[in-house]
Amino acid sequence: MRISAKGRYALAAMIEIARSTRENEIISVINIVNALGISKIYLEQILSQLKKGNIIYALKGSKGGYRLVRDPRGVTALDILLTVENTLIEKADSTVDGQSPAIEMALREMVFNRLDSAVETCLKSVSIQDLLDYTDQQRAEQSYMLNL
Repeated sequence: MRISAKGRYALAAMIEIARSTRENEIISVINIVNALGISKIYLEQILSQLKKGNIIYALKGSKGGYRLVRDPRGVTALDILLTVENTLIEKADSTVDGQSPAIEMALREMVFNRLDSAVETCLKSVSIQDLLDYTDQQRAEQSYMLNL
């Protein structure tokens, strides 16, 4: 499994959107761009996909921006990545199916399917709230270290 830049940026943007939602605010694209240092055009494409996936919603106008649709505890890393990644969990190609179906079945059942399941389980277990909490903790620790 490989997570593209789009998937990584989507997760990072969701942390910023969750933070603003928690503070009962709307966050603009510009504020996300400034917080993360990523391309505005690329971010807008990602946010469009997240909006179509009913994960965030957009408010139009000069004071517009983005908010979460659901509670951040109910949005998982898997939800985000499945929304923006085309081939997140792709079934492995056949290896030796024609010559040795028994080996092919062993590989598929004991390695590839288990790996896909483990990845899915891991991504389901991490919510946007978890990522936000961890980020807040890291910022607090970094701030403390700087104050020493």
